[in-house]
Amino acid sequence: MNPTEHIRRWQDQFAAWRRDFHAHPEIGFEEHRTAALVAERLSSWGVEVHSGVGGATGVVGTLRNGRGNRAVGLRADMDALPMEEENGFPHRSTAPGRMHACGHDGHTTMLLAAARYLAETRRFEGTVHFIFQPAEEGGGGARAMVAEGLFERFPCDAVYGLHNRPGLAVGRFGIRPGAMMAGCAFFDIRVGGKGGHGARPENTVDPVVCGAQIVSALQSVVARNVSPVDTAVVSVTGFDAGKAYNVIPERVALRGTVRAFRAETMRLVEARMRALAESIAAGFGATAALEFREVTIPVVNAPEQTDTFADAAASLVGEDGVERDRPAVMGSEDFAYMLAARPGAYIVTGNGVEEGSGGTEVHNPRYDFNDAAIPYGAGVLAAVAERELPRVAEAPPAP
Repeated sequence: MNPTEHIRRWQDQFAAWRRDFHAHPEIGFEEHRTAALVAERLSSWGVEVHSGVGGATGVVGTLRNGRGNRAVGLRADMDALPMEEENGFPHRSTAPGRMHACGHDGHTTMLLAAARYLAETRRFEGTVHFIFQPAEEGGGGARAMVAEGLFERFPCDAVYGLHNRPGLAVGRFGIRPGAMMAGCAFFDIRVGGKGGHGARPENTVDPVVCGAQIVSALQSVVARNVSPVDTAVVSVTGFDAGKAYNVIPERVALRGTVRAFRAETMRLVEARMRALAESIAAGFGATAALEFREVTIPVVNAPEQTDTFADAAASLVGEDGVERDRPAVMGSEDFAYMLAARPGAYIVTGNGVEEGSGGTEVHNPRYDFNDAAIPYGAGVLAAVAERELPRVAEAPPAP
């Protein structure tokens, strides 16, 4: 019986746990209830629990078996998003303004299921560290765990993570060697002018018009500065200005995100954004200041561990169920910092194709994780641990 088939025996229990996590979402570094439940369940299976890793809510469970000296890390994220849920099912969010809209409730459940399976079957030789990470959604939880000595306290020869993927059928996997997800930066541009009466714009320096010109100009950064064989995205996602109909405000604020696969491209985009914002503002007699901050670096899969993860997936669903050269995406994931510190790989597992059955895109107010995916995500995490830590055949008795 492979891990997926074994774990499927507990489907009802784990689906109930996942829905409980969904109903009680907690945002980055506030995952106290989630972390406490994770720690309690790990401990009940004989897993050694370490709390407060990388902040008050990070949890690492350690399971040892046999005399093997190798170790692997399996990671899941726990945090929700600060957004309102629009679903009407019984397990919808009970916390106003918070929602598990990215499936971290499912990822946490998958890793718990993998931990229970490995603790019960012990078909490995060495050490498995179950890494439950806080604050993936822009909070820097992975970076915090690494900076606070995650891999010094819990040495890992390799580290593995996963994410659900709406639009990919349940029971299918996708991975690629090298860059798989883009690096991410957030930016704010603050434009200062001279406010005044909306009927007398000649007596003002209008930051709204200036800000609008900056938004338009930023669309040229990628089109006219980034090589066509490279890839980058600049998106302005917010424009905060005045509130009154007859008042030209003193200042406006823009915000948004940048994505790129190379550090050099990210620096180029930042430089061009700064130059455009400052020069356009100067032409209007206004001022503009850019704040540009890295959120995460690109996710880069190591070739050897990519093959190992893909082989583990194929052992569960067959080679036809694994896309080994899935296209890279501009989404970001701070598991990248763990991959930068240790060799490893990141895989996506299908969440479903149809709307309402796992196919709704993440970060959507009607998203829900598909519980049918739990055995597959849990199974591939367990299977890759068993491949990395094969049991050593017992030595024959001495003559």
